Amino acid sequence: MWEKEFNLTDRNSFGFNVKAENYAAITQIDTLESALADIAENNWPLLVLGGGSNLVLRQYIPGAVISIANMGIKVLADDEDLAIVEVGAGENWHHFIGHLLEMGLHGLENLALIPGNVGAAPVQNIGAYGVELADCFHSLTAYDRQTQSLVQLSLDECDFGYRDSIFKSAEQGRYIIWNVRFKLSSVFVPRLGYKALADYVLGKDNAPPTAHDVYKAVCDIRSSKLPVPTEIGNAGSFFENPVVAEKQYFELKDKYPNLVGHKDSAGLYKLAAGWLIDQAGWKGYVHAGVGVYDKQALVLVNRGKGTVDELTELSEMIFDSVKQKFGISLCIEPRFYPA
Repeated sequence: MWEKEFNLTDRNSFGFNVKAENYAAITQIDTLESALADIAENNWPLLVLGGGSNLVLRQYIPGAVISIANMGIKVLADDEDLAIVEVGAGENWHHFIGHLLEMGLHGLENLALIPGNVGAAPVQNIGAYGVELADCFHSLTAYDRQTQSLVQLSLDECDFGYRDSIFKSAEQGRYIIWNVRFKLSSVFVPRLGYKALADYVLGKDNAPPTAHDVYKAVCDIRSSKLPVPTEIGNAGSFFENPVVAEKQYFELKDKYPNLVGHKDSAGLYKLAAGWLIDQAGWKGYVHAGVGVYDKQALVLVNRGKGTVDELTELSEMIFDSVKQKFGISLCIEPRFYPA
């Protein structure tokens, strides 16, 4: 089952040269249980690896790395306009969104072209262009390492927040996601709250946008701003969009009239981290083998032979610069492993 000294370079979207002491791809629950037994017996640290797209891996991963490769997409229930769709954790997220489009099921179009696998999506509560995974989430099946059994977790039990969930915070490491279920509609209602998306879709003609129009618009916009990881190593958005109090927002707005942000909830405003980084002068900056993407300052890239240490140095410089200029502390979105 275990592959020794396994090369993970093509299994992390930054493309860093990484090796795992022990690696296994898991397609069956009994294999997962055997792997976890080995891990417990040897007291190995464990990394559950999805698509490697929201992760920064260091040069050597001790202990065990397992990849959940459970596949399959099926409709569990279809009641008039609503359907429950179950998808295996190992399925590619973007391919899943395209499959839903072919099935005529809607709600997740705005999350097209997000890299990674389905099983990792709830961990981060992925979101883009005004939609979050939680908006269409129904439930999931996970292996509970505490009870050593499969469990079902509902929307409320996952405790989703902005780029957060119990899998990332309160219960990190406890659950291994096996499949995910979504509640989707056969009736398409466009979500165009994101201005760039609305301008792109509504600027074509006067006809009401279709699901395919929104899907294509999201893909086009993302492609114009974000590099393809197989061509330029990256983990997508490297920093979270900071949320500030209303008072701080308007103080910044007075000082920087072009400040990009919007009301998030009562008394809170969400700022565009990319705008802050850009205004601090970092877009296109090169630091040794890494850099800031020249089309989107929110994205840090591996220029080919970069290292995690160089990426860490660059992120710290950006953090200090934005803090000094705007008084805002940025939070890194991808997880570093080992910490």
